[in-house]
Amino acid sequence: MKKKTFVLLLALVLIAGAAVGGTLAWLTAKSDTVVNTFTTSDIEITLAETTAAYKMIPGCTIAKDPKVTVKAGSEKCYLFVKIEELNSFSSFMTYTVAAGWTALNDADSDGVADDGVYYRVVEASNQNQVFYVLKGDTTYPNGLVTVKDTVTKADMNGLTESTYPTLTFTAYASQFSKNNTESFTAAEAWTNVQPTT
Repeated sequence: MKKKTFVLLLALVLIAGAAVGGTLAWLTAKSDTVVNTFTTSDIEITLAETTAAYKMIPGCTIAKDPKVTVKAGSEKCYLFVKIEELNSFSSFMTYTVAAGWTALNDADSDGVADDGVYYRVVEASNQNQVFYVLKGDTTYPNGLVTVKDTVTKADMNGLTESTYPTLTFTAYASQFSKNNTESFTAAEAWTNVQPTT
C-alpha cells in the first residue's frame, strides 16, 4: 500500500510540476540586426585634348590643352601624367608644365622631370576634378607649345611623316593609402601603375 501511495503521490507531483512549468514565462531578449555592407571603391580618370592640325611656324605658339579629369567619387590618389617627346621634339618646340604638377624624377633640380613623369595628390571628391597638363598664357590659358624661333625652313624640309616631332601624354592614377596608417610615396605609387612583365 505504501508503495502504491508513493507512486501515486510521485505521479501527482510530476503532473503538478509539468503544469506549473508549462505556464512559467522566462525573461528573454533579442537585439535588432545590424547589417554591415561593404561597397566597392575606385579611382577613375580620363585624358582628353581638343584635336587640331598642328603646324610648326617658327616663333609662334600653338594651343594645346591636354587635361586629366579625376571622376567624381574617386578615392584620394596620386595622379600622374607622362609626357613623351619623340623625334627631336625639343629641337623644334618648348612647353612648360602647368602649376601643381611635381617632377617625379628631377636629378638636376630644374623642375623638369627627367623621365617625363609628373604627379600631384588629388583628394577624394563628389565632383569631377580637372587638371590641365601644360601652362598657358592669356591667349591660350589651358596650355600652349611654342615653336622655337631658331627653327629654319631647311630644318622643317628635312622632316618626313615618320620623323615629325611628337608630344604624347598618358595619365595614370594610384591609390594614396597603403593601409589605415601608411601612405605610398609618389615613387611607390608610380611603381603601382607600371605594367608587370
